Amino acid sequence: MKRFAFFLILLTTVACTRHPEPIGPVPTQQQLEWQRLETYAFIHFGLNTFNDMEWGYGDTPAETFNPSDLDCEQWVLTLKACGMKGVILTAKHHDGFCLWPTETTDYSIKNSPYKNGQGDVVGELCEACRKHGLLFGVYLSPWDRHQASYGTEEYVELYHRQIQELVDHYGPFFEFWFDGANGGNGWYGGANETRSIKAEEYYQYETARDIIWSKYPNTMIFGGTVPTLRWIGNEEGIAKATQWCNYTLDFGDLNNTKLLATGIPDGEHWLPAEVDVSIRPGWFYHENEQPKSLEQLLDIYYHSVGRNASLLLNFPVALNGKISPEDSLRAVEWYQTLQQTFTNNLLEGLQPTVHDEGVHPEWVYTFHNPTEVSHVVLEEDVLFGQHVERFSVSYYRNGKWLPVETDDEMTTIGFKRIIRFKPATMEKLRIRIIKTKAPVTFYRVSAY
Repeated sequence: MKRFAFFLILLTTVACTRHPEPIGPVPTQQQLEWQRLETYAFIHFGLNTFNDMEWGYGDTPAETFNPSDLDCEQWVLTLKACGMKGVILTAKHHDGFCLWPTETTDYSIKNSPYKNGQGDVVGELCEACRKHGLLFGVYLSPWDRHQASYGTEEYVELYHRQIQELVDHYGPFFEFWFDGANGGNGWYGGANETRSIKAEEYYQYETARDIIWSKYPNTMIFGGTVPTLRWIGNEEGIAKATQWCNYTLDFGDLNNTKLLATGIPDGEHWLPAEVDVSIRPGWFYHENEQPKSLEQLLDIYYHSVGRNASLLLNFPVALNGKISPEDSLRAVEWYQTLQQTFTNNLLEGLQPTVHDEGVHPEWVYTFHNPTEVSHVVLEEDVLFGQHVERFSVSYYRNGKWLPVETDDEMTTIGFKRIIRFKPATMEKLRIRIIKTKAPVTFYRVSAY
């Protein structure tokens, strides 16, 4: 019997007639559809925007919120132009100010000058997303530095009512965000003190999830004790080269940045990673900041989507209520560059030669003519699990095999792995599996 029984499923080449059984955790349908999005947007907008702050204390008057020309359609059209599949809005940040006319507090948009108190940014963005075909999600900070009742059972009930309002009046949501920043100093109705809570118990996240899923059961959840995806452990846009979707849903592990960064090879659950990063240094708009360079954004893409994670890219809306031209132009330039890079799959129509005898199975593609290649994209068929622990990419030229020149570590693959390397002219391309936990099933292999 062969040591490995390897099978190959290639949408761009050949499909095999028999499939292995799934081994280890696999994604739910909602997780798989979410991973297919790959890139989507964050919008940070609120009182902090008008006070040049990142974390409001909770004492800024609601009247401060006063955009001169707010245009949610401009947001959506901008995001679509740079390839975003959805958008998540900060409906309430840590300062407690709500961007919809909530009945739970007076600290909301209804007591601001915007549209004479008749505005509803959550509703306006939700409607713009429906109109233009963008998925919609919300961020609702569990921590509330404004509410006098924060830290008591009364606040938890209020927070759950806020979730219920969002569920009742907006949606569907492709993702619901519970931020991990919880407890600390705040205004708290004038108390001006520090309050501590035990997040895993205090917010009753299981109840919060049930409220959301009662109407929108396909909503992905970030944070809390019942996530269906996980934070990468940093806000720099960089995922580790080793990136497992496997994880164990233990609250201690959900706060372990070392484990969050890589996943757990033998984890019991499928918990794919999300990379969150802002196009500017801050999450909220600050006039003295500029967007990241094209090179920085490209590096973020290759270190997020290219490393088996989804990319949540933040756009800080400016004081006038629009995404700034600088951010828009840079993001569109970034998207167009990626589109140009990944348009022409050089393996299209090529049948690989598969060698699965012995320890290191390999797939060899022979080009019709010497071809310059600089990117290889590998995708495991994750419906059978994630298994590859180490692989290599090499090419044949002038009678010998050579490794591609890259600083990237070729460890895990998962849903998608992009290896970017110094352009090389090759006669053949070889993908070799060095170490794996189980038989490998590829969904797609491509080169550019």
